[in-house]
Amino acid sequence: MKKIIILVGILVFATSVMSQNFEEQKSDLPEFDGLKVNVGGDFAIQFQGLDHSNTNDTIAYYDLVNNFNLPTANLNLNVLLADGVKMHLRTYLSSRHHNEAWVKGGFIKMDKLDFISDGFLSGVMDMVTIKIGLDEINYGDAHFRRTDNAYAINNPFVGNYIMDAFTTEAFGEVYVQKSGFIGVIGLSNGKLNQNVTVNNRYNYDNAISFYGKLGYDKQFTEDFRARLTGSWYVNSGTSTGTYLYSADRSGSRYYSVLVEDGESDNFRSGRFNPGFSQITAFQINPFIKFKGLEFFGIYEIAQGGEEDGDGDYSQLAADLLYRFGGNEQFYVGGRYNKVTGKQTSASDELTIDRYNLGGGWFLTENIIAKFEYVSQKYTGDGVVPTLGASYKGAEFSGFMIEAAISF
Repeated sequence: MKKIIILVGILVFATSVMSQNFEEQKSDLPEFDGLKVNVGGDFAIQFQGLDHSNTNDTIAYYDLVNNFNLPTANLNLNVLLADGVKMHLRTYLSSRHHNEAWVKGGFIKMDKLDFISDGFLSGVMDMVTIKIGLDEINYGDAHFRRTDNAYAINNPFVGNYIMDAFTTEAFGEVYVQKSGFIGVIGLSNGKLNQNVTVNNRYNYDNAISFYGKLGYDKQFTEDFRARLTGSWYVNSGTSTGTYLYSADRSGSRYYSVLVEDGESDNFRSGRFNPGFSQITAFQINPFIKFKGLEFFGIYEIAQGGEEDGDGDYSQLAADLLYRFGGNEQFYVGGRYNKVTGKQTSASDELTIDRYNLGGGWFLTENIIAKFEYVSQKYTGDGVVPTLGASYKGAEFSGFMIEAAISF
């Protein structure tokens, strides 16, 4: 009889939270000695002290007070089904956008095909991983450093990036990893809300998204690691490419900022979605860590097609951290994030600038406390025609304190 071992502790897919993790390596595969079920959870809460304003004398924002945000929670199941075969499932127990429990998504990951026959294609599978599911796709490296509802322990700051490339779609991915080289090819159906019809209220045309990644990641010495990747995401349809920057249904960390008084709250407040339907996006990510000094960067381009008026935006981001302490359990640092571009080729340009300054303390590998100061401003003649009159001269700033637990 197969043993079911419930481990409340480190997840199957987790390693040390005090170092940056990207794709799981073949060397990280656990030994299989029977069916194993790992039950884990994530919890996060913030104390928010933000102010916001604009220069439009006719539009007022909600008054903000210093207080706690709604706590968020995830339930995670990671199951070792067979030798080299794993399943992951994440459920949002509470989030800013939904107060009820609902499944974010999940996938099955195959590093071996021994379930077909012992040693089947073992020479190929020593380098190849197959991943299939309805979950977040592996476009870019920024999603490895973002907060996923209550899963905030890998994000050195409180908020995610302004153009937040994160989407949950039905997908299939093939990974090739050899001697530090990384290759990913993926296909998804481009849909956040799944259905099988064309002419419905979402007006889906069912165009497929094609995406992938190429890169190199190596620990050159005990003190020095470097990684460089380039990713792409292409959907040439007229509807199913719209979700790349808008599919995080759990919501932004900066609650109720820049929301007009009397209007319903925008659960994605503080972020920006180009909203292109025929989208072509590229993201380049350098990562360098030398001893305690760590740098992560983003250079990203998002372009719309003819249906979108040939608009385009670019995003720059740079995280610079210094980690210290016996186990690097403390860190201080800053992040600069900028988005600039046009909604159509004939539009005026808008610019969104944000900077974060802060630090954190890993009380244990599973508990983190963070503090940050954040400031974000909207400038350019394209702000009002693109975002609306309430964004004229818009800005918000202040402090955030967050505590998070992941196990």
